[in-house]
Amino acid sequence: QVQLVESGGGLVQAGGSLRLSCAASGSIFSISAMGWYRQAPGKQRELVTVITSGGSTYYDNSVKGRFTISRDNAKNTVYLQMNSLKPEDTAVYYCAADPRGLGLYDYWGQGTQVTVSS
Repeated sequence: QVQLVESGGGLVQAGGSLRLSCAASGSIFSISAMGWYRQAPGKQRELVTVITSGGSTYYDNSVKGRFTISRDNAKNTVYLQMNSLKPEDTAVYYCAADPRGLGLYDYWGQGTQVTVSS
């Protein structure tokens, strides 16, 4: 019963920045964890970052120090600020929700394309 809509993707040069948004249909306070995944051409989908309802965060080592996940409960929106982008960050980025805290991401957005040129 969770609908997620991503936005903010686009084409940027290496070293540039983008901010992705994930708007949820309901209060994200009721969702145990929100995450961002990405899938590059020819590669498996991978977990990029997670934020829990309590504010704890996780980052994959490949993005640590460059990406920041944040949450605006009033707007029911999760953000992914991406700085110092690299060509290897090129992928379709997906917002996902784990509503019950079981480690199962049952709800997914449609994805937004991020392309980083060299």
